[in-house]
Amino acid sequence: MLIKSMETILTCPGRNYLIVKITTEDGVTGYGDATLNGRELSVKEALDSHLSKYLVGMDAERITDIWELVYRGTYWRGGPVLMTALAGIDMALWDIKGKRYGAPLYQLLGGRCRDRLRAYFHVHGHTKEDLADRIRQRMEDGCTCFRYSFDTKDSRQEGLYFNQPHQDISLGRRIEVTEGNIGKPEVWDTEEYGHDLIRVTSYLRDTFGGSIGLIHDSHERFTPIQAAAAAKQLERFGLFFLEDPVEPVNVQGLELIRGHSVTPIAMGELYNSMKDCLIPIERNLIDYLRLDISHYGGITPSMKTAAVAENHGVKIAFHGPSDISPLAHAALAHVDFAIPNFGIQEWVDHNEELDQVFHTNVRYENGFITIRDTPGLGVEVDEDAAREYTYKPKFLPTLRDREGAVHNW
Repeated sequence: MLIKSMETILTCPGRNYLIVKITTEDGVTGYGDATLNGRELSVKEALDSHLSKYLVGMDAERITDIWELVYRGTYWRGGPVLMTALAGIDMALWDIKGKRYGAPLYQLLGGRCRDRLRAYFHVHGHTKEDLADRIRQRMEDGCTCFRYSFDTKDSRQEGLYFNQPHQDISLGRRIEVTEGNIGKPEVWDTEEYGHDLIRVTSYLRDTFGGSIGLIHDSHERFTPIQAAAAAKQLERFGLFFLEDPVEPVNVQGLELIRGHSVTPIAMGELYNSMKDCLIPIERNLIDYLRLDISHYGGITPSMKTAAVAENHGVKIAFHGPSDISPLAHAALAHVDFAIPNFGIQEWVDHNEELDQVFHTNVRYENGFITIRDTPGLGVEVDEDAAREYTYKPKFLPTLRDREGAVHNW
């Protein structure tokens, strides 16, 4: 089953997504997600001008062989642009394989390990009371675990708030900025935020007791000693996990946190290869691995890494934001069903525009994700609809501290 062509489709049904389409000589088509938020054009260029040259004429059945060729053949290996492009290719090839054999992807990965996947949603509040109201609204949908964020009021300057990134889509607030706002960073104060984190978390536990799971993402904004102090203070509230307390490559920072706290730690959305996450896994410095399947090279390396994590008691909690397409959400759901060490799955609402482009068999209902037995990924792409939603340049925001120095976003 030889590859006839590979093309990319850049679409913006509410936000930008990059689709990889691979077609075989016998007419089977597979789709994959190659979206890198704010850098979509870089990935598209890599696919169109470079990586497509590898694929034409190769056997689409040889997924691992193609993965190794693309990864090693570039010589300059790794990095988010290459690994995102490779993820799109990898997903599309698995989609083709499933369609050829008439089987959903999870069957090709070893079959189901569970019947459904526990999911969590983002909830954001301007105040702690607003946040509690958002949790109550989500609880009506059956959700039992929440990734909470909030705006921190500056104690020194009236009207200034320190904002945290979130994917609470129903609030209608996007995190991206337009070209005209590049170079206009937000202000950030970690000390103010750190104090507020303890107060807000305490309020949520007092309000809801132990009936819900609580997840907080500090988005790498702590220094190691700040992160260790926060994790220790958060122990008494029993978080499901604390996400990204320090930068992903800071192994010593994770060791410092581990030495002072038993708060579960999750890391991984910025990892691009197993080399990035092997030491934290082997040293049990993390409890949940948060790989982004669209930036980690796709399904093939994710399955390998999940097997390594399983042997060290680390569970998988894939990154599942709105800036990867339903193709990626379907791919990670298939992997979740097929691995023994699934932990929990981040999930987001889809808007009507997105549903016009992507027709998916993955469903959220009453706190859990289910999937129907459609061959391949189980997502069909309406290419005409996709092309109607043209690309709109958007960029991730930036932060500066009170003194004007750049801070991790």
